[in-house]
Amino acid sequence: MFAASHSVSPRTPGEIAHVGHVELFTPCLDESTRCFVDVLGLREVHRHDGSVYLRGESEYELYGLKLTAAKQPGVGHVALRARSADALAHVVEELAAAGIGGEWSDGDFGHGRAFRFRDPDGHVLELYWESERYQPAPADRPASRDRLGRRGGPGVAVRRLDHVNLLAADVQAAAQFAARQLGFRVLDQIEEDDGSISGAWLSLGMRPLELIYTRDHRGAHDRLHHVAFWVDTREEVLRAADIFIDGGVPIEIAPAQHTIGRSFFLYGFEPGGNRIEVTTGSDLVLDPDPPTRMWTAAERRQGVGWGTVFPPSWREYGTPDVSDE
Repeated sequence: MFAASHSVSPRTPGEIAHVGHVELFTPCLDESTRCFVDVLGLREVHRHDGSVYLRGESEYELYGLKLTAAKQPGVGHVALRARSADALAHVVEELAAAGIGGEWSDGDFGHGRAFRFRDPDGHVLELYWESERYQPAPADRPASRDRLGRRGGPGVAVRRLDHVNLLAADVQAAAQFAARQLGFRVLDQIEEDDGSISGAWLSLGMRPLELIYTRDHRGAHDRLHHVAFWVDTREEVLRAADIFIDGGVPIEIAPAQHTIGRSFFLYGFEPGGNRIEVTTGSDLVLDPDPPTRMWTAAERRQGVGWGTVFPPSWREYGTPDVSDE
């Protein structure tokens, strides 16, 4: 729960299972696709009407990333899978009762009908239940039944989508909405000297983060900070830095460890301009009712991680880029 000064009563958790996939906009679809396939090691599973669908080896659904051609980079939508058809209907009913409008669609590649709406900052969120499970082709079938594909793909060979960090003009409003309406637990927050909230780390399950809201210092709306992909070890993150360089992916921040979450990371930019992260190492959250850790501005000024200095772009850049506006 939020600290006393920012208290919120979350809805009953459990009706939404996890972040299912994210859609990224890119002005250079072919180049972005090659980056995610050849450098990060995702596999293309489908292509239709200006979009490419990609998956990591350990994802049970057909894909975790959808790339869509657009004039500017950014986030198209973040999709959340409900735990059942009844849970999906109930969450949508409660959104309507709270005055939050949206619309149903027949679905998309790999999943059934879905309900789309916007969070307080304008980001498009999508709820769905029916989903097609990935079945490997005979040539890709692993020897072990508990694996979904063979290891040893190209590039970094990331395992799955890990989390998405959205920028918000009002972080507190966005985090409260995610807790009250969607059942996210707010595990960490940053409180500035003026009492405002500038960052919130949220999760639907045992992972320490699935969704992050951080302050958009340009006061814009509906923008992306980064999308992160999981690998198993720190050594793979270090190896990813070499692969980024060889693959022509600009590195923004070299491998190091975050303060909040203690994850080990590497940040760079895919050809479309979106910031991407390769990450590992966060602890699981086994506490069913964890208190929110409140980080002060003074603590954050000591650094957001060890092993490197974060450049100004970390705070100032998001997609779409509004620096010239």
